[in-house]
Amino acid sequence: MQNLQSIAAGAFAAGSDKIRVGVIGCGARGTGAAKNCVESSPNVEIVALGDTFKDRVDTCLKALKTNDTAEKSEWSAAGPWKHADKITATPETCFAGFDAYKQVIACDVDLVLLATPPHFRPIHLKAAVDAGKHVFIEKPVAVDPVGIRSVLASSELAKQKGLSIVAGTQRRHDPQYVELMKRIHAGQIGDLLGGECYWVQGWVRQWGFWHERQPQWSDMEWQVRNWYYFTWLSGDHLVEQHVHNIDVINWAMGTPPVQIMSLGGRQVRTEPEFGNIYDHFGVEFEYPNGARVLSMARQITGCTEIIGERVVGATGTARAGVIEGANPWTYTGPRPNPYEQEHADLIASIRSGSPLNEGRQVAESTLCAIAGRMSAYTGREMKYEWVLKASKLDLSPAKYEFGPIPVAPVAMPGQTPLT
Repeated sequence: MQNLQSIAAGAFAAGSDKIRVGVIGCGARGTGAAKNCVESSPNVEIVALGDTFKDRVDTCLKALKTNDTAEKSEWSAAGPWKHADKITATPETCFAGFDAYKQVIACDVDLVLLATPPHFRPIHLKAAVDAGKHVFIEKPVAVDPVGIRSVLASSELAKQKGLSIVAGTQRRHDPQYVELMKRIHAGQIGDLLGGECYWVQGWVRQWGFWHERQPQWSDMEWQVRNWYYFTWLSGDHLVEQHVHNIDVINWAMGTPPVQIMSLGGRQVRTEPEFGNIYDHFGVEFEYPNGARVLSMARQITGCTEIIGERVVGATGTARAGVIEGANPWTYTGPRPNPYEQEHADLIASIRSGSPLNEGRQVAESTLCAIAGRMSAYTGREMKYEWVLKASKLDLSPAKYEFGPIPVAPVAMPGQTPLT
């Protein structure tokens, strides 16, 4: 990864070069990503918006065109939003429907932000790269192995075309993690023996990921609006959320695992309106050097909460910004907002002509999480290479249109087939 300071300096020096941005996916994350992108670098404009639903586009446009006085405009922001003047999207460049992404990409944009439900990201990434656009793609980048293969192909094409792809794995752009990984890879904690990673958190409806079904909504609209709770749309929370921590472990290990074994279930959040995802997982990842990493993901209120990672070496342990053991270290450097830094690095790479391409690394980490879910759903241990190259699992619906679409049954280990 390039040096953060040199990237940021390059972005500032080349700030007179306007970057025209289109946003695909106008929910909370898309709106936040648009703000992060504009905040990150000078001379960036949001010129087009697209979403499956017009009300989402309208809400996003209103939020972006309104400066506020709040301490933080939303959870990923460093401060209040003060850049309404950088939003030049008009009704003519705002689009709704399943094909809205095509219309945004067809606008005069240099960069597209992909923040739709994860299922759609391989489709949208392919369209953007085919059209010669730079991309910010939120994590996870797919929900099944077929989608991952598409992302890998698009990432390779982007490399050939000299296009940047930066993913929403913001820890990769956080200086405390960047410096930690340099030290791990330099041997400061010795040979890597194992580790743990966690996204163990409570859950409430008020998160905003759940919307009560309205009488006029078709099955498809209900599911897409409540995308988080349907495996075909989100990949389940192990994939959608915990991929952050799994990515950190892969980064430390320098490679994906070779074998995955999982368990999980749907014990507390059992109501049908919450789709078909699980509420807890436990995964063991085995890496090529024999190291084993325990992964835990849970969304049950009233339980202990832990979010983070720990890597165990022969002479010490490492976690965000801290090494303990024979060679202790604590990070004391700058702490830019990583949600903005990832965009600053992306835009700097575009302006400098030195593209960043994080497509493969985020695809590999996403596939690890997908494999963990597949193992838990089926009760089967599996090889990473088999999931990558041989699994035929494709969760795509027969067609993208508003109408009936059945909800897949909740997976039952020992009964759900492995495909």
